[in-house]
Amino acid sequence: MKVSYFPGCTLKNKAKDLDAYAYKSAEALGITLEEIENWQCCGGVFTTANNEVATKLSSVRALKEASDKGQPLVSVCSACHNVIKQTNHAMKNDKAFADKVNRYMAADGGYAGEAEVYHYLEMLRDLVGFDEVKKKVVNSLKGKKIAAYYGCLLLRPNSVMRMDDPENPTIMEDLIKALGAEAIVYARRNECCGGYISVENPETAKKNSNAIIENAKAAGAEMIITACPLCKYNLVKSGADIPVVYFTELLAEALGVKEDTNGK
Repeated sequence: MKVSYFPGCTLKNKAKDLDAYAYKSAEALGITLEEIENWQCCGGVFTTANNEVATKLSSVRALKEASDKGQPLVSVCSACHNVIKQTNHAMKNDKAFADKVNRYMAADGGYAGEAEVYHYLEMLRDLVGFDEVKKKVVNSLKGKKIAAYYGCLLLRPNSVMRMDDPENPTIMEDLIKALGAEAIVYARRNECCGGYISVENPETAKKNSNAIIENAKAAGAEMIITACPLCKYNLVKSGADIPVVYFTELLAEALGVKEDTNGK
């Protein structure tokens, strides 16, 4: 199966290994990631002002390319996914916004929100299936106690994202179980780490991150996985004394392809 792939800025710069893990893991599961041609930054944050279209044009162009190919659009960064998913929703449901965008894109043809949008986690759950993932595991993570950290952007706003229950999500825990490990559930797994205020207010960001880490450890976690590069950076920078790992790295390890990424 082929899908259109939007890697985002972080995974093509500071976190190239996480991008490589995504490619190799998808390949092992029978999925080909076809990178969007000439993609640009998603905008980083979805602005709610409907008269602001410039930062959303990159997302619309990526969505249109996927739609034209008849492929779903998959992203692996929760920030990129949030912007792309919300932009697609706006193109479907906000006529005034869509009209403004399509005037900018007149030369490229119109777009009305036809593409299907998946986070990589949703691809694993909905397009591959966690039972199939489990069958492909060659290095079981049995014995490891792993806590999932969701952060803000995967789940909110729930009226648009529709990934999981925003108060009691299970998608990352289900992945952890499929890889053979024990999923640790703890209270702060979907609270903000403070990533977006880490420059403006580093003390508060560190306080938030440390509270998350300590809460996970108190519940028995020996490792934390996340689906947001900024969350991973913030938790590590705040002094996490247990490993904080991106979910694609853990997936690549379990599927036996982690070493294959060294030359990518």
